[in-house]
Amino acid sequence: MLRLASVARSLSRQPALSPSISRRAASTVPQPPARSYARTAAYASLLVVSSGVFAVYYFDSRASLHKYVVTPVIRYALDPETGHRLAVRVLGSGLAPRDQVPDDDILKVELWGQELSSPVGLAAGFDKNGEAIDGLFNLGFSWVEIGSVTPKPQPGNPKPRVFHLPSDSALINRYGFPSDGHAAVLSRLRSRLPGLSVFSQSHESEDPLHGAERASLYLGKLLAVNLGKNKSSPPDSISDFVTGVQTFGPYADALVVNVSSPNTPGLRGMQSRTLLEELLAGVTAARDEVSATSAHKHRPKLLLKIAPDLNETEVADIAAAVRANSGVDGVIVSNTTIRRPPGVSDSNKTETGGLSGPPLKPYALATLRTLRNHLPASIPLIGCGGIASGADALEFARAGASAVQLYTSFGYGGPGVARQVKDELAALLRQEGTTWAKVVDDTVAQTSLKELPQSVEGVDAAGSARDMSVKLLVEEAEELKRLLEGLEGRIGEKAQEGVSVAGGEQYVAVTPRPADS
Repeated sequence: MLRLASVARSLSRQPALSPSISRRAASTVPQPPARSYARTAAYASLLVVSSGVFAVYYFDSRASLHKYVVTPVIRYALDPETGHRLAVRVLGSGLAPRDQVPDDDILKVELWGQELSSPVGLAAGFDKNGEAIDGLFNLGFSWVEIGSVTPKPQPGNPKPRVFHLPSDSALINRYGFPSDGHAAVLSRLRSRLPGLSVFSQSHESEDPLHGAERASLYLGKLLAVNLGKNKSSPPDSISDFVTGVQTFGPYADALVVNVSSPNTPGLRGMQSRTLLEELLAGVTAARDEVSATSAHKHRPKLLLKIAPDLNETEVADIAAAVRANSGVDGVIVSNTTIRRPPGVSDSNKTETGGLSGPPLKPYALATLRTLRNHLPASIPLIGCGGIASGADALEFARAGASAVQLYTSFGYGGPGVARQVKDELAALLRQEGTTWAKVVDDTVAQTSLKELPQSVEGVDAAGSARDMSVKLLVEEAEELKRLLEGLEGRIGEKAQEGVSVAGGEQYVAVTPRPADS
């Protein structure tokens, strides 16, 4: 008993357990601090906002984000050439924005029997080496022209060689055809093509496009390759262009012979009629050879790209050279200008090189109108130079262009420019109750050189030519006979008015009729 009492007394002396200790024993899991919830919420919000921004960036090329944020940041944070290279890399990565809106039917245009979804394309000079073809098509361009591509790789002119003129929304460049060369660009074009099945018996020599209907791989769109010449090549040599046709003919919907860049010494001299006729003969023969040796008869269209700094006589000579060669399918008007209009105000206007953007537009339009008057309607013209809006595009259509190309406005306006121009153009056409095709057809019919009937030209058969010559001779003889008969009648009338003949003299004196009072 004494022992039990002792134990009881010892227990009564121990302090009671605190309430906090008791609660802790109920759970062994520590409670998270309140600030971890705020951090998680911040991360989640950032993820949602970032996903939304990326969705806007990726799925809507028209978003203001591109025009007023991304493009200006690139333009002001980087030098022009670095910004250009970055844009090409992004477009070639597959992470570039996309134009998700179908083209309005009012914009449809037919070129060489092929229907394009719109007349708005991208000029050569942006994707020089074919690195971003699909990214550019995804922005809504119906025509993407890569290049200029030279046979051998070359670095181009020394840097800096590109200059923004923000006060004029213009650009001056003296790139000088920097190019990866034919082999590298050709490899990129081939890598885009659909792969062949392991069971396929088709060979590339038989079908370079591997079953694709068009080199662009897109319905209603065309892929063009702009051909340049190496700086080291002789100025009057046509071999670089012939090689370009042979290399890229099987892999392009159109080939553009560029003799108008101001940044390659001697190149513009090939616009003279004699050299141009030789050049066009060489490249058309090469193109026809490519077509003849292809099992699927792929025949790329052949176009010439000219400068805007030509006088009317020079433009007429170019037109004559084009007319003399039935293998030329069209002309692009125009390249950059070496002139500096009085209205250009930016301090960079003194830089050497070709000027593009709004200041180029009047020169390009004037050259386009002149050339349209000297070429038949069967040869379409592509307008290029200072086009930045739907109104600009429509002005080129009314000057005789069947389609247009953008360049500098794309650099300033960003990925949404193609869609912007198309939407503005569609609205203008709908307001006027017409279509692009109708505007073009009406203008071309009114302003083009009228083609003589084939029988008058007499170029297909010697017999037809002889028949026409005989017919003309007969008509001239009949006209001469009528003139003689008329002359005899007038002499008879004069003789009746009063004739005196002196005896033995061999002359006739005709007394004139008194003048009417």
